[in-house]
Amino acid sequence: IQVTLFNKSFAIFSAPGIFSKTELDKGTKLLIENVQIPQNAKILDLGCGYGIVGLTILKNNKNAHCTFVDINQRALLLTKKNLHYHKIRTEMFEIIHSNLYENMKDKIFDVILSNPPQSAGKDICLQIIKQAPQYLNKNGSLQLVARPNKGGKTLAKNMKEVFGNVVIIGRGYGFVVYKSVKQD
Repeated sequence: IQVTLFNKSFAIFSAPGIFSKTELDKGTKLLIENVQIPQNAKILDLGCGYGIVGLTILKNNKNAHCTFVDINQRALLLTKKNLHYHKIRTEMFEIIHSNLYENMKDKIFDVILSNPPQSAGKDICLQIIKQAPQYLNKNGSLQLVARPNKGGKTLAKNMKEVFGNVVIIGRGYGFVVYKSVKQD
């Protein structure tokens, strides 16, 4: 599929059985356009799909490192194919098959990014939020995108409960990007 981000168009491999297989969905586009990534960041792309979020960040930040995680093996194969196709150096990424944080032992990140699978249900989305602090450095952030009228407000409320803070860092296409920072 052709994807246009930051006024640049490029190809991404996709396939049936992958979220938003025929085009970049608007929520993911908004997340990519609004992510806040510190220099040399260690990033977790949680529920990476075909890898577009982390791939775009690595293309624009040569000192970042991204761990791509998905429960779907086909998604991870596509992520790997997309990273190689775009000549992302192998030392800049890691790909892990995992149900959320399940296989993330001893890994700590500066940023966790996610377009949570609304179709998977509220419990999965809340698990992403509740477990995030144990995988973040101090001042690390969880940044996720959701539709405010379809569970996003509930996710924001939970982010505030878990982190003690939440801000909106992007709005558009009927979505909002929420960010919480680990304070301690």
